[in-house]
Amino acid sequence: MGIFSAILGAPLAPLKGTVWVAEQVRNEAEKRYYDPSAIRRQLEEVSAAKESGAISEDEADELERDLVARLLESTRRRKTKENP
Repeated sequence: MGIFSAILGAPLAPLKGTVWVAEQVRNEAEKRYYDPSAIRRQLEEVSAAKESGAISEDEADELERDLVARLLESTRRRKTKENP
């Protein structure tokens, strides 16, 4: 059966490879997006921008809410990964 699977599956190999690459890219993007140190750095940047007057209080509040939500999601994902 193995030879038949290989012959019949050969045309799908490029598709499987493309799907694998897309999954790797998605995983890396999520890893960077939910990186706690990157999120904390962004929070510091928002705070500095607010203090310098580069962004308004309302803009800073919105950005901080989004970043804190990402940080909480990051924590949830780590706990899920540690305790499947």
